[in-house]
Amino acid sequence: MPIVQSIVHYLDKSADDQSTTLNPAPAPMADSQAMDALLNQFNATFNGKTKGWGHFSDEQTATALAHNLSKYLAGHLDFVELTRQAADGFRALIDEHLPTGGPLLFVHARQGEAEFLTVALLHYREGFTLDEQGNVTTGRQLNLSQMTLAVRIDLTQWQTGQSKQYIAFTRDRGGKKLSEDFQALLGCVEGVDATSETRTLLKAFSDYVENESMDEVQSREKTDAVIDYASDQSKRGESITLEEFSSLVDDERPDAFYDYIRNKDYGLSPEIPPDKRTLQQFRRFTGRAGGMSISFDSHLLGDSIEYNEAQDRLIIKKVPDKLKAQLLDKRS
Repeated sequence: MPIVQSIVHYLDKSADDQSTTLNPAPAPMADSQAMDALLNQFNATFNGKTKGWGHFSDEQTATALAHNLSKYLAGHLDFVELTRQAADGFRALIDEHLPTGGPLLFVHARQGEAEFLTVALLHYREGFTLDEQGNVTTGRQLNLSQMTLAVRIDLTQWQTGQSKQYIAFTRDRGGKKLSEDFQALLGCVEGVDATSETRTLLKAFSDYVENESMDEVQSREKTDAVIDYASDQSKRGESITLEEFSSLVDDERPDAFYDYIRNKDYGLSPEIPPDKRTLQQFRRFTGRAGGMSISFDSHLLGDSIEYNEAQDRLIIKKVPDKLKAQLLDKRS
């Protein structure tokens, strides 16, 4: 992903009772392979996070961020000032909600014909390494897995007006108020509930498989195909399109599933941000009760595993070797 410009402003806060101080950088960072690698790793982690998706609330009156972004893209505001003003908004958010600050990363990058702005509050963690004498030493490193505040804006989709979900932002598990204030800072209105939409899409797929009376083998093949597609889209940070999904469900009649969900009125959006957790749950059957936990791939049902509904029994035909050894050891 070629980087157009990138910069880091520092938001310093060492304790809850102290105000956050903004220490802005005077100029963008120089291009480097390390920065390219960091962005690639960040994107891979960001794509797997639970996120909200939306759009700017009112593009006529425009929020401060949307207004400044428009000026920047039109060449009327430079990158340093754009990001400095945005960082000042993050400063107030940290003052209100977080115990510490950190480096605030801004990256304007291109991917194919699309352009993106990524903003993330980064955190440090202690790491271990070896010095030149082979002794263990410690040092701080960026912790890209911790994303309290992170957002990626598809600038191309925003400018063309082809989508209502061009803003993807992390949802902090620690506080609903922080998530709400983060959205307010961005001026973002949520357009699609990724979890609900993904769940509805998979329910529609299951209904279609039953409606078409697919046999076990065909059903397993179609399930693998659509889940692999949706998971790949999730890894790339891209949406599921109903047209592509439909073509995978029935390659001989690529519009059949699309027509089915439209006629049944499932209320699905043409593009759906995939929810990783929902996809994983659909691929596996899981259950826990009374000290027993069972989990297996859905396609094993009817092959290695049978469920007898009348007797309410789950029959495992091929017991894993490790489990078998434990069972035999218990008997002896």
